[in-house]
Amino acid sequence: MSSAVAKEKNYLNASHTVKSWLLTVDHKRIAILYLISISFFFFLGGLAAFIFRLDLMTPQGDLLQSDTYNRLFTMHGVVMVFLFLVPSIPATLGNFLVPIMIGARDLAFPKINLMSWYLYMIGGAFILFAIVDGGVDTGWTFYTPYSTAFAKTHVALTLVGIFIAGFSSIFTGFNFIVTIHKMRAPGLTWFRLPLFIWAQYATSLIMVLATPVLAVTLFLAALERLFGFGIFDAAKGGDPVLFQHLFWFYSHPAVYIMILPSMGVIAELVTAFSRKRMFGYRFVAFSSIAIAVLGFLVWGHHMFVSSQSPYLGVVFSLISFLVAVPSAIKTFNYTATMYKGSISLESPMLYTIGFIGLFLIGGLTGIFLSTLATDVHLHDTYFVVAHFHYIMVGGALMGYLGGLHFWWPKMTGRMYNEFLAKISAVLVFCGFNFTFFPQFIVGYLGNPRRYHFYPPEFQIYHVMSTVGSTILGIGYVLPVFYLLYSLVKGEKASANPWGAKGLEWQVPSPPPTENFTSPVVVTENAYAYPVREQKA
Repeated sequence: MSSAVAKEKNYLNASHTVKSWLLTVDHKRIAILYLISISFFFFLGGLAAFIFRLDLMTPQGDLLQSDTYNRLFTMHGVVMVFLFLVPSIPATLGNFLVPIMIGARDLAFPKINLMSWYLYMIGGAFILFAIVDGGVDTGWTFYTPYSTAFAKTHVALTLVGIFIAGFSSIFTGFNFIVTIHKMRAPGLTWFRLPLFIWAQYATSLIMVLATPVLAVTLFLAALERLFGFGIFDAAKGGDPVLFQHLFWFYSHPAVYIMILPSMGVIAELVTAFSRKRMFGYRFVAFSSIAIAVLGFLVWGHHMFVSSQSPYLGVVFSLISFLVAVPSAIKTFNYTATMYKGSISLESPMLYTIGFIGLFLIGGLTGIFLSTLATDVHLHDTYFVVAHFHYIMVGGALMGYLGGLHFWWPKMTGRMYNEFLAKISAVLVFCGFNFTFFPQFIVGYLGNPRRYHFYPPEFQIYHVMSTVGSTILGIGYVLPVFYLLYSLVKGEKASANPWGAKGLEWQVPSPPPTENFTSPVVVTENAYAYPVREQKA
């Protein structure tokens, strides 16, 4: 009897000591550790962005010195890309949900999972020390030869931090691949898997195959900076353009490390709040794999003006158009699923609708950057900044926030204030558009990115962006208060507060330590909502 009671204990109530959390191998606790760590770095990177956006309200940059400005936008890029966007959904929601969604008790390698978090924290500590001790001013791309020969800031220390954090991604991806292949419950065939799992699987392939390329590239750059090797130095027989090829060979697939998990989240939210099976389920599943494969073939569209052959540029341009097809399949199928569905506009669904709108704008503007002629004009302008943020922040972050609100009751056993959550979703959507849409205009007019000063005729657009960033910041900060408050005063959540389908909704909220108290057998397809609800 006592052993049965022990198994019923959930992961939050099993033990509250700090040691038990720091040494845990429970995938759910590790997901919470990631959530806390990633949230810290998100607000650190966001604070840097808000400070330099205040500086850009005036053409002369009255708030910051040029060197400080360079350090701030580099800090924003490094922290947001490598410490937030890349690990955000896989490390938090993925860690928490992958085993439960496939009917497993944990990931295949629990100790490696814990080691992944420690590697992430060690890498983050290196980067944080570099920031506190003077920062780095190269931009998040670390282009040579400036980063290897001329920069007087903590470039090597930052590269080491990213190198270490990269292994966290590699081990997490490896863990997910093995778990999804080997630990699915009986009856859970590939085409019964939730689309969130398909997205995590495709993302894991990219993390395992692409991240080592970045690790080697940054390692070589650090060696050149520390010991004077001539790998990328033209004066010593090296090639600085080689760095760009290697960097973007990782960094364009990394775009899909950021956006693919979010697409998986949106698939779960669309079906749950439309009460319908995903329209074209197999097309959506295979589109995740197609994005992962094609993502490795388009890195050269970042280099149309970097001495690359124009004939090669045409090839990269065509492949860039092709990679838009599976993304379009997902977007069309999301909206087709909503068509004639019994839609409930809860806060996760508001984030879903916001994702579709912002990702659509980001995808369509990407066509201009994939076209040789227009990219030459738009390259390194604020148009690129706006496009990137519409995909990465408008897409990836909207999916992350939607998923966090959707599975928060499952993770914590508590419901949050739904009214405040809806206000936050609207603020994020409106603030985001107010921040970044003017940057399409000012970029088209020729304002280069990363400049501390700019012509006075562009000031109105920068003022609009700064006002929008203030609204956006309020939308991001608000969930901190009502989600934390829910831990203390929130209403207790039932096992399935949304009436959704999936194995994670068949266990208590929060789940027991071992997830399932009895063996799981899957007998129905994913998203098996009653047909009568689809016609409501």
